[in-house]
Amino acid sequence: MKFRILLAVIIIAISGGLYLSAMEPPSPLAIGELAPDFKLRDLDGQEHQLSSFKGKYVVLEWTNYECPFVRKHYDTGNMQALQKKFTGEDVVWLSICSSAQGKQGHFSPEKWKELVVEKKANPTAILLDSEGVVGNLYMARTTPEMFIIDPQGKLVYMGAIDDKPGRDHEEIKTAVNYIEQAFAEIKAGKPLSMPVTRSYGCSVKY
Repeated sequence: MKFRILLAVIIIAISGGLYLSAMEPPSPLAIGELAPDFKLRDLDGQEHQLSSFKGKYVVLEWTNYECPFVRKHYDTGNMQALQKKFTGEDVVWLSICSSAQGKQGHFSPEKWKELVVEKKANPTAILLDSEGVVGNLYMARTTPEMFIIDPQGKLVYMGAIDDKPGRDHEEIKTAVNYIEQAFAEIKAGKPLSMPVTRSYGCSVKY
């Protein structure tokens, strides 16, 4: 009898009818805990390490310029305005591309530089993660996807850029921007009202 029960459980699990959480690796991400450290190179080959920015707020933006959800925020100037505003307030803004070679959104550093000028992007740096190491470390699943790290190196926000998960450019006008909201609450000395939201967009092209 015990063998039959065990066999039935195995069959259900194999067929996908049973979710076995023990098979899932533990997430390295938790609000209030240290964000995983990493090193990536920018378009000039200069290495940037997350921990070197300790003492400042850091925004991580997963991006793919060919994704329509990302284009929504760049074509309207929304993302560039956020980058300019917060880097002007001494926030470090790192745009990360985890698109693998041959996949949508993967460009050579030279092409990236052309696109940055074309789109008038204003991040502190654009970091290339074509092997997907950092993307998987942060479990980034969509573009755009956003993370905010505080001066102590702790994760304080992760998720969507706003509450309008569509492609319509007009949505931005009425959207609640979670990055602006988070920093407004931080400046007011308040705990973040929404430290975790569900991101939306194109899948990261690992």
